[in-house]
Amino acid sequence: MDKFLIQGGTKLEGEVRISGAKNAALPLLAAMILPETPTKLTNVPHLKDVNTLVQLIGGLGITMTYEGDTVTADTSTLDNQFAPYELVKTMRASILVLGPLVARYGSAKVSLPGGCAIGSRPVDQHLKALEALGAEIEVEAGYVHAKVDGRLKGGEVIFDMVTVGGTENILMAAALAEGVTTIRNAAREPEITDLAKMLIAMGAKIEGLDTDTLVVTGVEKLHGCEYAVVADRIETGSYLAAAAITGGRVKTTHTDPTLMESVLEKFEEMGAEVTRGDDWIELDMMGKRPKAVSFQTLPHPDFPTDMQAQIMAVNAIGRGFATISETIFENRFMHVPELSRMGANIQVEGNDAVVTGVDKLSAAPVMATDLRASFSLVLAALAADGETLIDRIYHIDRGYEDVEAKLQGIGAQIKRVSS
Repeated sequence: MDKFLIQGGTKLEGEVRISGAKNAALPLLAAMILPETPTKLTNVPHLKDVNTLVQLIGGLGITMTYEGDTVTADTSTLDNQFAPYELVKTMRASILVLGPLVARYGSAKVSLPGGCAIGSRPVDQHLKALEALGAEIEVEAGYVHAKVDGRLKGGEVIFDMVTVGGTENILMAAALAEGVTTIRNAAREPEITDLAKMLIAMGAKIEGLDTDTLVVTGVEKLHGCEYAVVADRIETGSYLAAAAITGGRVKTTHTDPTLMESVLEKFEEMGAEVTRGDDWIELDMMGKRPKAVSFQTLPHPDFPTDMQAQIMAVNAIGRGFATISETIFENRFMHVPELSRMGANIQVEGNDAVVTGVDKLSAAPVMATDLRASFSLVLAALAADGETLIDRIYHIDRGYEDVEAKLQGIGAQIKRVSS
């Protein structure tokens, strides 16, 4: 099993090219099931989760080609609507094939999903939404069986809670439904807007982009298109955090500052100088120790839960203390014991964590527990005295493309080792 060996204490400086967003690429890949003619998706990141979903969609009989950062899909060869447990168990986003399959082919059998163990992320909202459009749903022996006689019918979908995956699934299904579908309490993440834009490029009729109410007028069929995955705002924030925690200066390119203002504001509150361009962001800590900052995770456009662990790591060496409230996932403080092993002073009570900054972190063997937590440990190791060994880095490979090469490019002393 691979591990990262990181020698801390280096001030990071340089440029990092940001990849396409994992959280956008996965629903866009699922949407490639919908059109009747071939689709090309560019700026696709090379990640384990992307490979898994390409394999899963290929298993439906769809002809998939993955070369460089481009995936093409031809649905004319599809011969089944079955997504097996062996693939779905590794990644929650696999459930996103459910809506497109039912909408396009009238039936689907998809295993209940797996993925990061960061709390309960039930798929009941997905299933209720599809039932609202006329799908018949049965859950049996760990599989979701969905079918519809003819086409799905437009209707009103009201989510009980904001759900990114649920919004994506029903948005794709509604694109081919008969009539008008209104989706209320829809998620507003940039990745939702990216999916809607790709569906519109395929011929879908969608109104209300960037709002919590989406109105979809179904069409009989969709056609293929060429589309580029939006920049990864979480990867962007993670590399800017690497500059903040080491007192360095990092410029992220091929990204979009407008997608992450809530995060950039926190970096500025830390005392960093943040400069924005059309497609780049630079953070300069000017050798200073950052100030600890408090925040609460909330759905977009507020502070994203996917940046909570990284900013907690920066707070761990910050001046003063800060309170972090996690409102999205109940188990998303699993990195706290590992940061504490490195000398961080963090007290957790329920969904709140109080971080009191320390002058120095110390190297220690630690273990990644989920995708974003793994990067928080990398950040802590970059700032720590000594050499840190991070285990279970397969988590980080699920969401960060070429992570060690990108970090090496800005001066980090990091290498991948096999046990």
